[in-house]
Amino acid sequence: MGSAAAAFLVPPVPSFDDDDGVKMNKTKPGPASKKGASAAEKKEKKRSSSQITEEHTSRKMPKRAAACFNIKEKRLQMSKKSDVIEMKKDQCVEEEAVAIRLTAGQEDGRPCRRLVDYIFHNSDGIPQPFEMLEVDDVFISGLILPLEESTDKEKGKGVRCEGFGRIEEWAISGYEDGSPVIWVSTDIADYDCLKSSGGYKKHYDQFFAKASACVEVYKKLSKSSGGNPDLSLDELLAGVVRAMSGMKCFSGVASIRDFIFTQGEFIYNQLIGLDETSKKTDQSFHDLPSLVALRDECSKFANVAKAMAGSSGGNLKIGSDERDGGNMNHQSGSSNCPSEEDEDLKLARLLHEEEYWRSMKPKKSQGSSSLSGKYYIKINEDEIANDYPLPAYYNTSNEEMDEYVVFDSGVDTYYMDDLPRSMLHNWALYNSDSRMISLELLPMKPCAEIDVTIYGSGVMMSDDGSGYHLDTDPSQSSSSGSWASEVDGIPIYLSAIKEWMIEFGSSMVFISIRTDMAWYRLGKPSKQYAPWYGPVLKTARLAISIITLLKEQTRVARLSFADVVKRVSDLEKDHPAYISSKADVVERYIVVHGQIILQQFSEFPDENIKKCAFVVGLTQKMEERHHTKWLVKKKKVLQRNETNLNPRAAIAPVISKRKAMQATTTRLINRIWGEYYSNYSPENLSGVNSDVKEDEEVEELEENEEDSIIDEQKVFPEKTPTPSSSSRRTKSCSMRKEIKWIGESVGKTSAAESLYKSAIVHEEEIAIGSVVLVENDESDEVSDMYFVEYMYEKLDGRKMFHGRMTERGSQTVLGNAANERELFLTNECMDFKLEDAKEIVTLEIRTRPWGHQHRKENAIADRTDRARAEERKTKGLLPEYYCKSLYWPEKGAFFSLPINEMGLGSGLCHSCKLKAIDCDKTNFYINTSMTSFVYLGAEYSVNDYVYVNPHQFAARKVEGETYKGGRNVGLKAYVVCQLLEILTSNATRKAEPDSTQVKLRRFFRPEDISEEKAYCSDIREIYYSEETHILTVETIEGKCEVRKKHDLPSAEVPAIFDHVFFCEHLYDPSKGSLKQMPSQIKLIYSSRNHSDDDDARRKKKGKCKEGENDLGVEKLNLTSEENYLTTLDIFAGCGGLSEGLQQSGVSVTKWAIEYDEAAGDAFKLNHPESLVFINNCNVILRAVMQKCGDADDCISTPEAAELAMKLDEKEIKNLPLPGQVDFINGGPPCQGFSGMNRFNQSSWSKVQCEMILAFLSFADYYRPKHFLLENVRNFVSFNQGQTFRLTLASLLEMGYQVRFGILEAGAYGVPQSRKRAFIWAASPEEILPDWPEPMHVFAAPELKITLSGNLQYVAVRSTANGAAFRPLTVRDTIGDLPAVLNGASKTNMEYKGDPVSWFQKSIRGNSVVLSDHISKEMNELNLIRCQRIPKRAGADWRDLPDEKVKLSTGQVVDLIPWCLPNTAKRHNQWKGLFGRLDWEGNFPTSITDPQPMGKVGMCFHPEQDRIVTVRECARSQGFADSYQFAGNILHKHRQIGNAVPPPLAYALGRKLKEAINSKRSAQ
Repeated sequence: MGSAAAAFLVPPVPSFDDDDGVKMNKTKPGPASKKGASAAEKKEKKRSSSQITEEHTSRKMPKRAAACFNIKEKRLQMSKKSDVIEMKKDQCVEEEAVAIRLTAGQEDGRPCRRLVDYIFHNSDGIPQPFEMLEVDDVFISGLILPLEESTDKEKGKGVRCEGFGRIEEWAISGYEDGSPVIWVSTDIADYDCLKSSGGYKKHYDQFFAKASACVEVYKKLSKSSGGNPDLSLDELLAGVVRAMSGMKCFSGVASIRDFIFTQGEFIYNQLIGLDETSKKTDQSFHDLPSLVALRDECSKFANVAKAMAGSSGGNLKIGSDERDGGNMNHQSGSSNCPSEEDEDLKLARLLHEEEYWRSMKPKKSQGSSSLSGKYYIKINEDEIANDYPLPAYYNTSNEEMDEYVVFDSGVDTYYMDDLPRSMLHNWALYNSDSRMISLELLPMKPCAEIDVTIYGSGVMMSDDGSGYHLDTDPSQSSSSGSWASEVDGIPIYLSAIKEWMIEFGSSMVFISIRTDMAWYRLGKPSKQYAPWYGPVLKTARLAISIITLLKEQTRVARLSFADVVKRVSDLEKDHPAYISSKADVVERYIVVHGQIILQQFSEFPDENIKKCAFVVGLTQKMEERHHTKWLVKKKKVLQRNETNLNPRAAIAPVISKRKAMQATTTRLINRIWGEYYSNYSPENLSGVNSDVKEDEEVEELEENEEDSIIDEQKVFPEKTPTPSSSSRRTKSCSMRKEIKWIGESVGKTSAAESLYKSAIVHEEEIAIGSVVLVENDESDEVSDMYFVEYMYEKLDGRKMFHGRMTERGSQTVLGNAANERELFLTNECMDFKLEDAKEIVTLEIRTRPWGHQHRKENAIADRTDRARAEERKTKGLLPEYYCKSLYWPEKGAFFSLPINEMGLGSGLCHSCKLKAIDCDKTNFYINTSMTSFVYLGAEYSVNDYVYVNPHQFAARKVEGETYKGGRNVGLKAYVVCQLLEILTSNATRKAEPDSTQVKLRRFFRPEDISEEKAYCSDIREIYYSEETHILTVETIEGKCEVRKKHDLPSAEVPAIFDHVFFCEHLYDPSKGSLKQMPSQIKLIYSSRNHSDDDDARRKKKGKCKEGENDLGVEKLNLTSEENYLTTLDIFAGCGGLSEGLQQSGVSVTKWAIEYDEAAGDAFKLNHPESLVFINNCNVILRAVMQKCGDADDCISTPEAAELAMKLDEKEIKNLPLPGQVDFINGGPPCQGFSGMNRFNQSSWSKVQCEMILAFLSFADYYRPKHFLLENVRNFVSFNQGQTFRLTLASLLEMGYQVRFGILEAGAYGVPQSRKRAFIWAASPEEILPDWPEPMHVFAAPELKITLSGNLQYVAVRSTANGAAFRPLTVRDTIGDLPAVLNGASKTNMEYKGDPVSWFQKSIRGNSVVLSDHISKEMNELNLIRCQRIPKRAGADWRDLPDEKVKLSTGQVVDLIPWCLPNTAKRHNQWKGLFGRLDWEGNFPTSITDPQPMGKVGMCFHPEQDRIVTVRECARSQGFADSYQFAGNILHKHRQIGNAVPPPLAYALGRKLKEAINSKRSAQ
């Protein structure tokens, strides 16, 4: 490894010992030298020290290049100036050796530690750069931490040590991982340098940038990292610059490029060091042409340094022009000692580098004038009037929606970067009089006291990022292609436009506008407004042409403003930037439209262009011509107005074909939602957490997960009292009255304490089953209410009661959506003194008859009850409460009250019983014969098969194994083992899981051998081995079975939920051989006398079922057709949800409702037995209620009523009636849930179009036994959780039991990331289904929902650390499909090969014809881009060469869309756009329109130059090859992207079937 002055430093060569670390020659320190020793003395000391070596020391450090340790000796003398070293309140020691000992962990060999909050400094305490150790002694002050995270909290805090060292060497590693790791070494230890002290950041950033450049060059050139060693220098630079463009320390692309040039020598020395230190390299960096060329380019930097040294009047000489002599020695391994002149050269180079680094860093206020910073010069409308048409006024026949309705989330403030982004087509801009107006009259940055307001209208749609090009037709948008006149979107009118911006390239103009609500990218304007848009585009083209002109100059400063004007006037008339042949006309145009031009210059990454003479001259001309300046506001937080002042708001609505129909509802749903919206305004929720982001975008953009996306869904709206616990203290009532029992004792508790039925307390009678207030000593806000389970007298005479806490609805997940009089029973219970009972609460344990036939009588009873409550409230009387549900937040559910187990007065409490069961499951038992044990509620016997945590075998590395940063790659399934023997120590202490050992035989999986073997093997196959291990019981994760292959459960299902494997082969890991199992090996197979689906016996703590299911679940078996649930699927789409549910054997979809005709046709194709209504669900619900004579209970629009009357007689006859529907399921669409439409909670009228209301109304009217709602993950947090809470409140009001949660489809056998929210509901008479157990490893975090009182609920555990089966890959999914070309349109073809993977065999089924293997056709430019994307994992637009291509039309365009590198910092580097899928990874979230510039741009086939086909997308969702789709290719992609994956629906259906069978078996 070298230094910055790599030409003069020849590093020693360390040797690497396989993968474990590096062996280095260490120089033994010589005698300490005195400060100020002569140069000769210094040289002699170095010479002598270099001749003394120690034995090789093994270090466990990653692969790295040769290290620099050509250093001097000097005694540390800390001066009073050392106050630059930041002192922290940490444990401090003086000696490094002590700090190393205090932070020691399990280590073998030389100590390695982490170093944070550090400064490297000289003996005077002055901070020094990393590489200064080559010319001076450098010491360390900082916080030393263990290398690995420590479970010891004290040790984990680290130890601070000041002025230790000296630093002997530095090194860079992390090349294989793709992220630089910087190490420094002292005589005692090696240190991984993490976050430096704030005062040292500038030095750390500089060296980290150099290290990053080395790693990025390595990645581009190394074959092992997917690079190409044959890249040209330009290609190498383009790739490295793009990779480093996200670093904040650079001001732009040009500065990165220059920096890489200056570090060419440094980079070269690091990489050739890898040649000599790595034994595994298959290439040599020494002679790579691009790397040598980069080293040679570095000579320019050396020449600059030479010039600077010469100008100082000294004799210092930097570098040599001769490559074969002088100081330019590139031969690694030399141990020549540097001369005194060498030290001066190094010091000069380091100082120059530091100065150059400071010059490159972005300045706080860039730009050449005040225009790009503080002030904005006003445009004079009179001066540009001649460039625009005569006045005209905006008009449209569309009914437009208020932008505030579309985007408002009820939040008064918003961060500008968090605003949603959409596309606007067919748009126009106008002022408050509706007169069309030019965009350039508005400042391009928000300014104070502006006197112009511009509004807009258009058709809004999601911004897919497609079609960036510069159109030659002025009437076309900046990004429009061949858009149809009628685009599919939402007509909208905007609030005031606050700013606008232009992003551009040689062949692209990208114009966006911002209101307080959203950003909009402008597509094609309306025909009426096109003349007002033309001059803006014309000026943008002019600016691009001027920039291009300046770029072509060898010296930009040569062209003055006048020179540029002259050049523009000389342009030909057919040139896109032609203005006039007269220079004065050109000058006038440039000056009056100068703001557009200056803004484009300010965004250009080249600093020389930004500050050129033309910009200075134009600024002066504009200041001379205009006098009004506006102060630019630099706010990042927006304040939103209360009303939209757009003149369109005052215009009467016009009937439009695209009008959204108001939801048809029942009176119950209308009342619940309507009352809420009338009672709660934004002011009521001012404390709401508004930090809600669109998770769908996050999960689609970041496929390395980085699930740094939001892991929790916060749905609770306001702070509420903390739930009661057994340790809660209470206040005793101040008025002491005598407490008397009423009647005789009725029995004894288990502790022989007398039980009583009632007592007189504070002159009130309290009886068993009463609810009493107990004042909480920890809160003055509200008293807790407890349900009296039993009363008793302790042996010492104290009179007690055992109470079970009830919670107000506002204390549950319902928040302020709850009924203020409803209480919920909980499982929190404790004992109280009777004197602590403050007063009795009037409570009704409410039970109502269930079913659609009782709906009306229950509604009347509820209406009477509400009237009575209102009357009591008016009279000032205490409220009367009611309770009908048990709230169990740990289960994410509301259950029916266990009435038969409440208030028995027997001294037993059902809640205590459940806690005892849970507690018992944590107990560990070993039987006396040492043949079995009970662990976490499951019994394990010798010869049983068990799962073991894969991390227990992590030390064993399978040859060829790689760990990549992509999702799922490198994650392991549980290891299947056979329990051979139970071992215990002779100690008399109680056996514990962490001390009891077991002997296990390990079975291997195909993926343990190779990726190829995993691909072609059954996912349920394992291999016998003679390898045994002794592990502790706590490493066991659960139970599984091994059977003969013919005894396996049926594989004709979309997913596996049986923990059953088969074994037919023997694997020898030492030889890597695999052969048929020898006959002498007698495998003991699992018995089959128990349920295949007995989850409780293989789940760990926290994964068992609720109390109501603890007795076990009957084995799934085929059910006769009369036992199927007759199902109504609403918003059915193409039928993914129905397909999976039917495959589970629990339901038959008899009716389906779908509005989209193509999707409805697809449903019919696959479910011919179903009656499909292709109509608006609002119309269908109205027609049903009308048919049954319940029109009075139906609230609908006249339009819905009219359309219902027009349904033909056959359709009306086929409509399902209440009592016929057992199960309703569906996923109601709501644009708001996906971040497109955020309504305000203060306005009921804005909510009425939401389809969730109609969906809930279907449930209310039909009252099916079971109900399932599916939606995007963001459903639970959308609108601050308000929609989610109201949905739960509505279902509870109907009388349902309810469960909610978020699931990751990838954990259920779907080869893609897809997080979805679900709500189960079951009638009071049914068992509420549990969540299915995740079976596949998948890199997703725990999907948490934050409830009240800081509680969090997770439906299922994350499988990132292990599961029964490995994740399914892209290769598993589509590896067998035949190759097709871009735009392939043949809908039916032959497979051309047999299926290979288990998934392929399952998904093909009996299909003999491959259908819909068709691909969207890309235009010529995108096809070229696709062809240039490397065919390797993770490749995307950042791997495109920075060059231009010539299209067949003759047009020359940028290969890289200009907007991507220049807006990457604001958009997570546009990661994944134009991306290829990874054969060994998974699919990103399936969307409705795959395209390379869309939200999920990773849509290219891993090896073929095309977008993934319809069939490939269908497989990624788990649709069988026999499943058919309808319509054109866009329709088919939309059907797939909107569908619920059938394997996930199958998993849910299995749990529903379990619940139904469990109820039947209990009857």
